[in-house]
Amino acid sequence: MLGVPYLIVIRRERFLPAMYVCVCRAVTENEVHDCITAGARSARQVRDATGAGGDCASCVRKICAILKRSEDLMPTA
Repeated sequence: MLGVPYLIVIRRERFLPAMYVCVCRAVTENEVHDCITAGARSARQVRDATGAGGDCASCVRKICAILKRSEDLMPTA
């Protein structure tokens, strides 16, 4: 079932689709965001934590885009 999002439960009983970033390792955007929240700042750190990007590496660009987007959203001191 490649390309088919699965549903995750979030607060207040709402459902959002979780999109796969890495189909080789079945890693979702939410898992990548969790890694970033935990301190990951590079695709290598995300790979070490989740395995995403360790096989065919076609997801590395997507991971880098998520990292860049999260950097843009972080407040500067």
